[in-house]
Amino acid sequence: MKRNMIRGPLALILTTLIIAHPHSAASQMMRSCAGRSEVVSFLDKNFAEKLTAVGLINQNAILEVYAAESGTWTLIITDVHGVSCLLLSGDSWESIPALPGLHT
Repeated sequence: MKRNMIRGPLALILTTLIIAHPHSAASQMMRSCAGRSEVVSFLDKNFAEKLTAVGLINQNAILEVYAAESGTWTLIITDVHGVSCLLLSGDSWESIPALPGLHT
């Protein structure tokens, strides 16, 4: 229950920061959008990243995290038209196993 209370506001905050943040010219050039299948294929071929986590942003978009065993990760948002945009990427991703009793 506590996890669900945190997850919703966190997704809203992340989305708001990404949309509202005044981007520099360099970061705008790095942001890329394409069809979801193209983006997923790119992440797989170039970084061996696979879908790790997913969440719905209202009824307008899907937030997805792709990660590789090497620790690289990419955050994308896909809209209702199937267009995916790379938002953030990094390294040192660690999956934390779910503890018993935390699922609602």
